[in-house]
Amino acid sequence: MTSTKLEFDVGEVDNAQFDHTPYYCEENVYFLCKKLCQQGIADAEGSDLFVAFISNEKKQACIIVPLWHQKASQRADGITLWDYHVICIQKKRDVETPYLVWDLDSSLPFPSPLPLYVSETIRPSFQLFADYQRFFRIVHAPLFLHYFASDRRHMKDSAGNWVAQPPAHEPIEAKDGTVHNLNEYMEIHASDELTNLGADSINLVFTQKHGVVIGESRLEEFFSQISSQIS
Repeated sequence: MTSTKLEFDVGEVDNAQFDHTPYYCEENVYFLCKKLCQQGIADAEGSDLFVAFISNEKKQACIIVPLWHQKASQRADGITLWDYHVICIQKKRDVETPYLVWDLDSSLPFPSPLPLYVSETIRPSFQLFADYQRFFRIVHAPLFLHYFASDRRHMKDSAGNWVAQPPAHEPIEAKDGTVHNLNEYMEIHASDELTNLGADSINLVFTQKHGVVIGESRLEEFFSQISSQIS
């Protein structure tokens, strides 16, 4: 895939400067968004950033979200089967490749142009069983940074032991005092999918704290439609 990579080449950023705790992708992205804003890579309020929860209607204790080029993989193609995953998508102004994906768990360039990430990591042409089609909950970063909260209860087993070692920083509490609502973001239902990509429907991503749900085949189309909203 070398030719594809060169075609969409963008300047890379050292991902080592961003906090990353394995299996805590939602918290990693929360602080990634904050740092992109602080460093001037994104708008100060994060208005050009979107958080994407990748999940499935059948999410249970089983693993059902395949993504390629993931660092956690032991395979040459980098495929990893997550129960859910979280990434950041940025709208860049006045550049040839306007949408960039920031995925701290990816082995692709950091950040990666959205078309490259879709073709190499999501691979929508890969045939999945209908019950396990991936959906994307797209949340505008200013809303996410205001409302999101996690006390990490989902990372403990029935005996109260950690399934994976948590980050050193304190759990994230929402601005309104909520201590946990991660489930509200990662639980996705096919009935919530935004099928009409008209202006009124697209605008919901800027007003609803849980964003909008998009099918994997329409991810690029969705972002092409919101360009005028944040230009």
